[in-house]
Amino acid sequence: MDIEGTVLRGPDFEPVEGRVVVEGDEIADIEERETESDAVILPAFVNAHTHIGDSIAKEAGAGLSLDELVAPPDGLKHRLLRAASHEEKVAAMARTLRYMESTGTGTFLEFREGGVDGVRAIRDALAGEGVEFGERDLRAVVLGRDDPDVLPVADGYGASGARDGDFDAVRTATREADKLFGIHAGERDADDVNPAMDLDPDFLVHMVHSEPLHLDRLADRGTPVVVCPRSNLVTNVGVPPIRELVERTTVALGTDNVMLDSPSMFREMEFAAKLSDLPAREVLRMATLNGARIAGLDRGIIEPGRPADLLVLDGDSDNLAGAQDVVRAIVRRAGSADVSRVVIGGETVHRA
Repeated sequence: MDIEGTVLRGPDFEPVEGRVVVEGDEIADIEERETESDAVILPAFVNAHTHIGDSIAKEAGAGLSLDELVAPPDGLKHRLLRAASHEEKVAAMARTLRYMESTGTGTFLEFREGGVDGVRAIRDALAGEGVEFGERDLRAVVLGRDDPDVLPVADGYGASGARDGDFDAVRTATREADKLFGIHAGERDADDVNPAMDLDPDFLVHMVHSEPLHLDRLADRGTPVVVCPRSNLVTNVGVPPIRELVERTTVALGTDNVMLDSPSMFREMEFAAKLSDLPAREVLRMATLNGARIAGLDRGIIEPGRPADLLVLDGDSDNLAGAQDVVRAIVRRAGSADVSRVVIGGETVHRA
């Protein structure tokens, strides 16, 4: 498979005219050459924080507080999840996965409620169990919770927050299993940040309320952070200090609860870029390579030998034509209508 156009090569997304040569599931080469193609080729997105189970309850709970919406065990989402059947949850998640695929997401990190059964539900959705449009090709990193027995079937543990319980034992078990441990912190207030950091997590999620001492600890430890600014705005907890976080550690983007926001990395990039005024290349890195690094995956970058997870945009669309800075245009204005092709693992999974 060869894909011609402007290739955003390497960790700095250097625009190179030429073609990406794909052999099997890997990028074999990037050939610089003249081409008549208007396509723009970038890495498929890595959505570093999702709650896909919320697909059964899109836009539920308008006007409720963060705790009323999502706090375990009896927030609205948890009540709705308990009330839904396995089949209903699988069908709803499968539709969200299809949307994510079509909008360029190749990998996502999921905090999956419901213990072993919750992990099984998302695995079934990915496998296309009982849904008419079949298997999805996205790479899922599924972090379970709510059950100490979830680790053998999950890729790690995604804790709700240090104030919600004692996670020392599960943190030890996760480390011994050589799996990921992530935890929400600093979303509602700053009170749970230090207890979360004391667990030495592989990454933190949110950090809206990052005080100077927390920023210093992040810099000292190098603990990565996933920010979800659209979600934080919807739940009225504030927005994360993205620029200050980026100055101290690796920062990735996530879309958080499907109940609150569509899992569109285009929308998350645009919002984060305009909120923080960071360079476009940094924001695109937050939506691709940084999330992959947090998960320990060899993705989010176009280089020979890397997995062929690619997003191809129509650079001559009415939205993108005339862009003077292609990376800035992708980050600040591109959307699903500009997608012409999505390739995951060397296979075309979506074509406009």
